[in-house]
Amino acid sequence: MNIPNMLTMSRLGMAAILMALLSVSFPFTKSLALIVFVVAGITDWLDGYLARNVYGVTSFGKLMDPLTDKVLVCAAFVSFVELRLLPAWIVVVIISREFLVTGLRLLAASKGKVISAGKWGKHKTVWQILAISVLLLGLAIQQDALRLGDPCLLERYTFAFGYISFAIGIGVVMITVASGMMYFVENRDLIRKHIK
Repeated sequence: MNIPNMLTMSRLGMAAILMALLSVSFPFTKSLALIVFVVAGITDWLDGYLARNVYGVTSFGKLMDPLTDKVLVCAAFVSFVELRLLPAWIVVVIISREFLVTGLRLLAASKGKVISAGKWGKHKTVWQILAISVLLLGLAIQQDALRLGDPCLLERYTFAFGYISFAIGIGVVMITVASGMMYFVENRDLIRKHIK
């Protein structure tokens, strides 16, 4: 268990902390949630950098790094449903895509083929992380910065933030579904052979 792998595993703990902070209504918990998510993003970059340049890439790291990223992202999106920031169907589509692509990778592995993250998958991850960061920042402004200010300003902000959140969710779903479809299109021969 080298430092990159410890950083990878730390994201599981940060996912739990993120959900805990988003599920309580104490002052500044949303701002803390934003900080935790940013720190988790930094560890994601740092563990990859250290693995490639200092400690070496391990099989454990190759397996766990994308899985811990998925747990962190799913934890954030599920919390957004609890906060009524996003409708449940958006999060179900996002999580379903992750399960389906993971299933496709397992099918490929059983045939001795490795499906690495493609360009679309990387775009999807970047946009999901960006969307979560924007939504967490919006929550921090709504529930921490504006909470004790002008009630009219808070009401207008909440109204606008609701529509912005939904638009962000739709955008993320479109990118998520498109990237998932690309994996299946690019590996259609593998699926066809398995069905036969």
